[in-house]
Formats: sequence, C-alpha cells, structure tokens
Amino acid sequence: VQLQASGGGLVQAGDSLRLSCAASERTFSSYMMGWFRQAPGKEREFVARISRSGGWQYYADSVKGRFTISRDNAKNTVYLQMNNLKPEDTAVYYCAASEVYGSTSSRDFESWGQGTQVTVSS
Repeated sequence: VQLQASGGGLVQAGDSLRLSCAASERTFSSYMMGWFRQAPGKEREFVARISRSGGWQYYADSVKGRFTISRDNAKNTVYLQMNNLKPEDTAVYYCAASEVYGSTSSRDFESWGQGTQVTVSS
C-alpha cells in the first residue's frame, strides 16, 4: 500500500497539529496503521497505532494523553491529532501499515509514507 503523509509544520510549544496519511488502496481497512517519528540523531520510535476497525488504539508513554490516532476507512486515511506539543516532539513523522496484530516494532510495518516534518519551538 502506498502512503502519503501531510500536515506537519512549525508550531510553538502548547500548540496543536493534525497529521494525515492517505492510502492508495481500497484494502486500507485490512491494515493496522501506525505513526512513528525520528528526531535528528535518534532512532525511529513508535508513537501510536490503531486497529483495522479503529476501535483499539495504543500509544507510547511519551505521547499518551496528548496525541490521538484515528482513522476513516471510507476515506482511506489515518490521522494523528497532536495537542499540547512540546519541543521534544520535534521529529519527522511517518505513517506506516502493518499486517501484524499488536506490534509496535517498525520491523513489522511493511509500508511507509515519506514523512512529514514537525518542529516545535519553545
């Protein structure tokens, strides 16, 4: 599945952003979807994932309570609503698709979007 992420930008601490990731295939609903991020000089890390139906979500501790992942299978799109952004959230954000249930490992996500830059100034 081909993925196209968008919605990044430069914001101040405390602001909000919503990232979107559009998928190319009508089989989008058969994939579990996730968001990862990679800051300069750091490894890619898991942010959030959502089940095929959207009924189950899981978050990294660092974003729990601030970020919300959701999906609209009719629009083949997954979202990441990011509230109360912090400078440490600065990274390139990637959406990814997986057929592996419950994994937060990037190795289990077989399709990746191109990434969208999020920069949070203090």
